[in-house]
Amino acid sequence: MDDLYDEFGNYIGEPEESEEEDQQPAYDGAQYLDDDEAEETGPVGQEMMEVDEDGPSNAVVLHEDKQYYPSASQVYGPDVETLVQEEDTQTLQQPIVAPVETKKFTVQEEDLPPVYFDRGFLSDLMSFPEQIRNIALVGHLHHGKTSVMDMLVAQTHDVSAYQEGKTGKARDDRLRYTDTHILEHERGVSIKSSPMSLPLESTSGKTHLLNIIDTPGHVNFADEVAASMRLADAVVLVVDVVEGVQVQTELAIKHAVLVDLPIVLLINKMDRLILELKLPPNDAYFKLKHVVEEVNTKIEEAIPGRGEKFRVSPEKGNVAFASSSMGWCFTLPSFAKMYAESYPSAQFDVREFSKRLWGDIFFNPQSRKFTRKAVEESARRSFVNFVMEPIYKLYSHTISESPEDLKQTLKDLGIQLKPSQLRANAKDLLKMVCEQFFGPASGFVDMVIEHVPNPLEGAKQKLDHFYAGPQDSKTAESMLKADADGPLVVHITKLFNTQDASGFHSFGRVMSGTARIGDTVRVLGENYSIEDEEDMVTATISDVWMAESRYNVPTSGVPAGNFVLLGGVDNSIVKSATIVAQKLPDDEDAHIFKPVTHFFESVFKVAVEPINPSELPKMLDGLRKINKSYPLITTKVEESGEHVVLGTGELYMDCVLHDLRRLYANMEIKVSDPVTRFCETVQDQSSIKCYALTPNKKNKLTFVAEPLDDGIAEDIESGKVSIKDPVRKVGKFFEENYGYDLLASRNIWAFGPEDMGPNILQNDTLPSDVDQKILRSVRDTVKQGFSWASREGPLCEEPIRNTKFRLTDIDLASEPIFRGGGQIIPTSRRACYSSFLMAGPRLMEPVYSCTMLGPANAVSALYTVLARRRGHVLADSPVPGTPLYSVKGLIPVIDSFGFETDLRIHTQGQATVSLVFDRWSLVPGDPLDKSIKLRALEPASAQATARDFVLKTRRRKGLAEDVTVGKFLEPELWRSLRESGVLDGPV
Repeated sequence: MDDLYDEFGNYIGEPEESEEEDQQPAYDGAQYLDDDEAEETGPVGQEMMEVDEDGPSNAVVLHEDKQYYPSASQVYGPDVETLVQEEDTQTLQQPIVAPVETKKFTVQEEDLPPVYFDRGFLSDLMSFPEQIRNIALVGHLHHGKTSVMDMLVAQTHDVSAYQEGKTGKARDDRLRYTDTHILEHERGVSIKSSPMSLPLESTSGKTHLLNIIDTPGHVNFADEVAASMRLADAVVLVVDVVEGVQVQTELAIKHAVLVDLPIVLLINKMDRLILELKLPPNDAYFKLKHVVEEVNTKIEEAIPGRGEKFRVSPEKGNVAFASSSMGWCFTLPSFAKMYAESYPSAQFDVREFSKRLWGDIFFNPQSRKFTRKAVEESARRSFVNFVMEPIYKLYSHTISESPEDLKQTLKDLGIQLKPSQLRANAKDLLKMVCEQFFGPASGFVDMVIEHVPNPLEGAKQKLDHFYAGPQDSKTAESMLKADADGPLVVHITKLFNTQDASGFHSFGRVMSGTARIGDTVRVLGENYSIEDEEDMVTATISDVWMAESRYNVPTSGVPAGNFVLLGGVDNSIVKSATIVAQKLPDDEDAHIFKPVTHFFESVFKVAVEPINPSELPKMLDGLRKINKSYPLITTKVEESGEHVVLGTGELYMDCVLHDLRRLYANMEIKVSDPVTRFCETVQDQSSIKCYALTPNKKNKLTFVAEPLDDGIAEDIESGKVSIKDPVRKVGKFFEENYGYDLLASRNIWAFGPEDMGPNILQNDTLPSDVDQKILRSVRDTVKQGFSWASREGPLCEEPIRNTKFRLTDIDLASEPIFRGGGQIIPTSRRACYSSFLMAGPRLMEPVYSCTMLGPANAVSALYTVLARRRGHVLADSPVPGTPLYSVKGLIPVIDSFGFETDLRIHTQGQATVSLVFDRWSLVPGDPLDKSIKLRALEPASAQATARDFVLKTRRRKGLAEDVTVGKFLEPELWRSLRESGVLDGPV
């Protein structure tokens, strides 16, 4: 018995077999296996169960090595993916295997919607450039651009489905067909430009193809307007008759006339004169006349002495009157034609009659003659008599008469309405009456056809102003003819995201050739040039569409002169691009269209970071897509590692961050408090000549910094002078405009930081002192050092502005190996910095122009709010013919955050305000004044503002707080200056 137990009392003898175990069937793991596997593993799956075949029978088997059950792959086979999860790791609402969801971020049609025209006819029209017009609808916020588009869409599309089942406020809501972004419907403003191609009939019954781009009206989205105007042949300026010309309207006028883009005017919301302001017809005429003159004044201000070419006037036929909410639009010729159709026996000349319907021309009912002067009391102004009074009467009868009386009145006018329609509410009734009385907007189509050049005529303006290549090449000739059989050239200015926001389609205008599916093309970026072909990729066009806002019509090809939406070529495009065929005729060099010039620059800055650091790659991908989607957005990484997004204003940035979170990155991000860009400048000439030695002590560069003359920076940025022009041309510009002498003007080496940067590098060395051949060999490296310095100034690593750096002396080693880029570039930068800091450095901040529109009692609130934010009012004046006041002022961008909300609170929401970048302004105070003591949580005094900004910016960027000129000066020069007392104290 003793040998059956060990010394610890554990039983080690042979186990007794129980009867119960004999009766229980052994667990057969093979029941879960296929027949083949069962044969391999034996009758009871013993191979699977045995852990160690060769080991002794009494081997210790660890708990984790025991296999009581077959694995999932053994049960289901190796090809099946299995998911094993604990029971309580997910909520009941979250499915273990989520269904496939198609994300939808835009308002789009499910299928091609029903239309009142044949789509085949539409695609045929694209081949006739004479019958095509490319226009952009531009104007201020809420002046009715999208409503005008709705009016045209309602004429061509069956939109009854949108009203089905809707009642009350939902039925009154406008269609807003071209607002496709989800935010546009939530906020009630257009954010993106939307293209549509519509076949529309003129009064003569001839159909033309109108390619229209509806643009946003908010000043923050002026970048979308600039990108759209680049593709259009003319601008349709939509102006609210009550508010008149506002900020965005003014910007669009200036931008259009400077690039020779024709303007036609559409005065919208005419019914406000009758229903809101209740102006008598005669006063309404003067209000309309004032709006027209306001537009002409702005045109003349933009190009003094040359405004006559762009002048708008109803008698010329390039002014239309409309009420887009009521669905009517007419010009004087189209109104005259209505008279001709109503009185066929009169047989008068429509064109001659329309010329007498505007201005100081009076109609005498007794003699039935037109006169220039109101001779008799009964004489009436012709516009009031023939146009305004009939409209006023139509409105007053429709609103005030009972259904029975109205039925008779309308019958006399040839308008038929059902009894149920006659009893509709006033708004719907007015709309039905006006639509029948005025008919379709054929007057608007007439105006566009007559005053907008077709693509053949408009191509010259595009090549003159935007094409970087020669105009005598075969490619340019093909573009001038809008030749559909020529080499393919497409100018891309906009990228629209796909419905699920995973990719982009490229929108542009076919300048030459025909864009077809499957074509292999070259995509030339904004930085492409014949010398530097790096910014070029080859791509294949995968899709070609006609863009119709809420839907795209696939087509086999789009010929020259039309807008086109392309798929498959967007990978390398960031903002704009030029697409050209693989091979041009005679193997010509490919040239690009210049990048889009915007109305202003991005100065509103926030830093973003992911809440979960591991999602950084996801956020970076989102930032890349944001950069493509918004034309004026800039994203960059600071030295400190923070990711910075630059935009135009608060609403703009709000939309950008919404898209980043929801559409493109689909993640939560942390956003810093908003700040602004700064610039650095000087106000004096350098007090000494500042030199710097190269690290090998064999070269010496001496610089002097001084401020530029007023206006030079603006001229460089606007492109009036380009460093790429021949030296003589650049020299002549500075001689004639700024009084530079011949030697100085011909020795301008560079503008910086880029070719259109607002700083100048000038060679001021004497040919007798410096070997010109050696100097030429280091010219490029000196320019690179200057460019680096002007991109990141010494005060707080912000760009330098309005500064001229003069190279006064240079000692160079005779051996080329000792004067390479590694020696010269950092030394050139250091010399620029030291001369800058010795020239009275100052900080510059961006300033918004602030325009408020509101009632008289809101004006004092603007004065109060502006004064609290370092702003001031420039002018205030009443808007003629209305109870509104317009107030203009200036406010620093850094103090403008929350300004609009603040003003709305102070005026109970009665005032609207527009903030648009206006200029760069000096920040008061010396940024290097160390005697200023700044206390935490206390606002800095006026003269300490610059110091405050510099220190806070340096802290944010992770830089040392002290800005010392000693860091950039040579030690011996530094010591001598300290000893002589030029630099006092520990500078």
